[in-house]
Amino acid sequence: MLRVVNVHEAKTQFSRLLEVAHSGEEIILAKGGKAYARLVPLQAPETRPLGFVPGRLTEAFSQPLPEEELAAWE
Repeated sequence: MLRVVNVHEAKTQFSRLLEVAHSGEEIILAKGGKAYARLVPLQAPETRPLGFVPGRLTEAFSQPLPEEELAAWE
């Protein structure tokens, strides 16, 4: 369900509106009858497994770049 709330009401009932949004409801904040912002629940951050890229780094990774490649960066 979508709820539209004017700024004055949002100021006076902000804690309650946070709880409503946290429970999953989307709230549109309006100013002068025009939609201004949206209050929505945060989604849990997605966890990514480590080592998801195939391959391994060799010792060459930490070695200085060759002079010709360094020159290309300047």
